[in-house]
Amino acid sequence: MALLLTRQDVEALLPMSEAMAAVEEAFRQHALGNVLMPLRTTIRVHNGVNLGMPAYIGGEMDALGLKVVSVYPDNPSRNLPTVIATVLLNDAHTGALLAVMDGTWLTAMRTGAAGGVATRYLARKEASVATIVGAGVQGRTQLMALCQARPIRLAYVYDLDPERSRAYAAEMAPRLSIEVVPTTDLRAAIAASDVLSLATSAREPVFPGEWLHPGLHINGIGSHSPNARELDSETVRRSLLVVDERRACLAEAGDILIPIQEGVITEEHIYGELGQVIAGRVAGRTSDEQITLFKSVGLALQDVATAARVYALALERGAGTPLSL
Repeated sequence: MALLLTRQDVEALLPMSEAMAAVEEAFRQHALGNVLMPLRTTIRVHNGVNLGMPAYIGGEMDALGLKVVSVYPDNPSRNLPTVIATVLLNDAHTGALLAVMDGTWLTAMRTGAAGGVATRYLARKEASVATIVGAGVQGRTQLMALCQARPIRLAYVYDLDPERSRAYAAEMAPRLSIEVVPTTDLRAAIAASDVLSLATSAREPVFPGEWLHPGLHINGIGSHSPNARELDSETVRRSLLVVDERRACLAEAGDILIPIQEGVITEEHIYGELGQVIAGRVAGRTSDEQITLFKSVGLALQDVATAARVYALALERGAGTPLSL
């Protein structure tokens, strides 16, 4: 009998450490050739988008699932989250349904986890100051993951709405036991930071690439549309570019596609995939002076790996509600 796992269940079962472990292993399996994952299907409806994201992860994980997710930027004005998702987890050997779980919080956690894993492999070891651009849910899980990956002691948060930045700081400082400072001076925050994570719904670059300094690591996770970007072409040109998946980014990532269209970079500017770095097939950062950039559009393997871990923890702890279909 399948399990129904609510958002409350998922939140209770899934600390960031578990999410990062699951996502790291999924990326490693991808580099080893053990992942089956078509590009996600996209349906644009009214002012939003609906996505279907299936994947199978082999190896010891042996996990099969599908996420259905909607992204509606105007939803906060309706008191609804921008991202709404549901995950179905199946038995890879029989196809039987194992679980139906809320995917909204899971999406935020697995997205944060990817940024954290990238930071673990690409940021300078002594990185201790971060800037988060975007004071929403994704911005929160980004900082949670950065604190798992590096000894972050101070974080700046920047948002177009200063009140959102203040609320973010008031929540995240005690939650993570670090200093969190809301700021309206993004240039100064970037200059003071070792890690920069962008989690916005911006369609145009948030800052010019001239602001970057040697040694900075950047996570660009907010944009996943060919015609939208958070990062300008100079930022991408100056950076050692690692992606979640080359194929997906060349289909969906405006942060990369627009600089290619402008002739600033070519596809060969993509240094490698995160899974290749994790598996040791591509070197990560090789100098403290490099500017490293992880560009992610979000992959179904992240959802399925995280969902499989949630399900395993639910079985261990007797969580969830039996669901008879």
